Amino acid sequence: MIVITLSKVPPSLRGVLTKWCQEVQTGVYVGRFSARIRDSLWERIQRDIGSGEATIVFNAKNELGYQFRTTRTDREVVDYDGLPLLLRKNTNPELVQLGFSNAAKFRKAKKFARGKPPTNATKVAEGVPFVALDIETTGLDAERDAIIAIGAVKGPSVNETEKFTTLVNPRRPLPSTVAKLTGLSAEELVANGISLSEAVQALRDFTGSLPLVGYNLRFDMGFLSAAGRETGLTSFGNQTFDLLPLVKKSSRFLDNYKLSTVLAHYQIDNEQPHHALSDATATMALADKLIKKGILTIGKR
Repeated sequence: MIVITLSKVPPSLRGVLTKWCQEVQTGVYVGRFSARIRDSLWERIQRDIGSGEATIVFNAKNELGYQFRTTRTDREVVDYDGLPLLLRKNTNPELVQLGFSNAAKFRKAKKFARGKPPTNATKVAEGVPFVALDIETTGLDAERDAIIAIGAVKGPSVNETEKFTTLVNPRRPLPSTVAKLTGLSAEELVANGISLSEAVQALRDFTGSLPLVGYNLRFDMGFLSAAGRETGLTSFGNQTFDLLPLVKKSSRFLDNYKLSTVLAHYQIDNEQPHHALSDATATMALADKLIKKGILTIGKR
């Protein structure tokens, strides 16, 4: 018998396992198949596991009667006089300075080179100012729903920014689900919101001709285009960079691609989710990290 446990793995990998195993509990798979299939399946798990974890236990000719493997980074499988044991790693290891041999120096340099983005691409990206944008709306349909808040952050990096934020009076009822999600009220929008034409013009003055960056930016630009048609203002002709497809391509095995999930993956705090300025600030931080990784280059397609 073979037992496999999974946590935080892509749904596609779970689907592969169900071809050979029965899921007796969430993330726990039991099956009986040959060692060849077992090894092939474990290779597949290691290849497609993403940021998740997996452990496999199977029959073996030792005193315990079983053997196991794991991908957990906080555990290590060790052999103790023929017995497989799961050793807990020291979570606070004393730092060891490498460099006592040429081989160590070479390995360190090679590792650094792999993680470093191309030099000229980084220089171009970090030297071009851009605007991170986020818009809150009454719904998902740009033709029927309305903008209620706009947030934008301008800067070459997350540490040096100018900020823009405004509320917009939608001149229509505010759905309770949107009010709960954004923390805004209809009364607040009426009292403090400006007209749509004023908001769009103010945003245009803030962004100028700078490139626009957003997460699922197609959604925001769709509402800005609809606003342009409604107010008679010309559409934004700025160069745009949508971070969503870039993240999907570079981080293939996230559980989902909601902004909150992606920000957690990149260790970015968002103080007020679904608050236009806070989301724009978090998007700027995400763009900054993607630039430094060589995934995003502002100024180039």
